[in-house]
Amino acid sequence: MIVALAAMVGGAFAAVAGLLEPLSGLAPEDGEHALVVGCVGLGGVVGLGVPVILFGTGSRSGVGDAGRRILGLLVFAVYLLVVAVIAAQLGYALPRDLTTTVAVFAVGFSWMPLVMVPWERLGLGRFVPRAVSRKAE
Repeated sequence: MIVALAAMVGGAFAAVAGLLEPLSGLAPEDGEHALVVGCVGLGGVVGLGVPVILFGTGSRSGVGDAGRRILGLLVFAVYLLVVAVIAAQLGYALPRDLTTTVAVFAVGFSWMPLVMVPWERLGLGRFVPRAVSRKAE
């Protein structure tokens, strides 16, 4: 648990340090805090998810199963970053503090539409946790 939490915090800091400078050209000045929120979300999700996947799948599954889960995690992290870039565009119309608040809620709740996808029908039911899939209902 300590390794996963340390990786989550380290991933969040690394994503902000590594991605904020290249992405700052995509947002107005009042929207840069939204990019920070997106980078923290991306780094935190990847930093927490990769150790959990690697420790959780272990020898039960194969390397292919863990690889597919990590790939899905990376796709979700990029999705969070895209949502943050879109929220950052509100910096043209909203002040910095309000844009940051909107970005926190947008990044925090952007996973909700993914719950409605019928993962089992797409053949991905075993890769999506039961708490996210429709079978849990």
